[in-house]
Formats: sequence, structure tokens, C-alpha cells
Amino acid sequence: MTLDRMKRGQRCRILSIPSELVRAQALRFGIAEGEVVTCCEVVPAGPVVISKNRQEIAIGRGLARQIEVEGSF
Repeated sequence: MTLDRMKRGQRCRILSIPSELVRAQALRFGIAEGEVVTCCEVVPAGPVVISKNRQEIAIGRGLARQIEVEGSF
């Protein structure tokens, strides 16, 4: 499943982040492969907002479509 298919309130584990550039940017926010995050909001035709450790991050829909995640926790 990909990050853009998550529903509000679901928790998931990030399995893969597509490119080195995106991975480096995600690491700055403390998001890496294997991390468990919570989907806070899915804006229609807009970004997916995730949270980890009380920090919320908006990820563009196109990028969220490329990030593989593992089900609900």
C-alpha cells in the first residue's frame, strides 16, 4: 500500500522511500524507513499530513503515492 491511500487516524510503518534526495529530506524530519507514523489528515487533491513525535509533516500527493507503507498498527 502507498501513503496516499491511508485514512485519517491510521498508523503505518514506512517500508520504502523512493529516491536519495527524498530520503535525505525525510531524515531531516526524523522520518526514515521502518518508522511508524500516524496519518493526521488527507486533504482532497492535496497533501497527506502525517505525524511522528508530536510533529506534523505535509507530504505532497505525488510523493505520497511513491512511498510504500505497511498496514495499520
